[in-house]
Amino acid sequence: MKPFILLRITSVITLMFAIGHSLGGMESWSPMGDTEVLKAMKAFRFNAEGVTRTYFDFYLGFGLILSVYLFLQAVLLWQLAALAKSDALRLRPLLVSFFLASVVSAGLSWKFIFAVPAVSFVVIAVGLGLAFFAATGRRDAQPPVPAGGAQAARR
Repeated sequence: MKPFILLRITSVITLMFAIGHSLGGMESWSPMGDTEVLKAMKAFRFNAEGVTRTYFDFYLGFGLILSVYLFLQAVLLWQLAALAKSDALRLRPLLVSFFLASVVSAGLSWKFIFAVPAVSFVVIAVGLGLAFFAATGRRDAQPPVPAGGAQAARR
């Protein structure tokens, strides 16, 4: 399979993960309801760099920041797929970076969170790994057309 297709598929999977993470966080922070721990996180206030926050503020804020980065990754993978059409080999270092981040995130999710995000990160890592090995030195498409169009290329 071409790296273009693998990266587009991985981008869509990442987008679905980002949407699921965002909607899951907005629906309910605990499947068991408003537990004593959540009540304490929301009640305990402290000053941090001149503003008053709760532990729940940090919890919510970090969750939303993670959603932003998941959406960013989905967009970047979509854009990298377009670049893979003309020169997939040059994308390999970027794919390794995304792959390693996904593998580490899977491990951390498995250890500290639960299976759903861990499996999501594993699926993303597999897509990135496949795209890496599919990104060879050959060109997957025709070279880009010069700015002057196809006729300028013939001159």
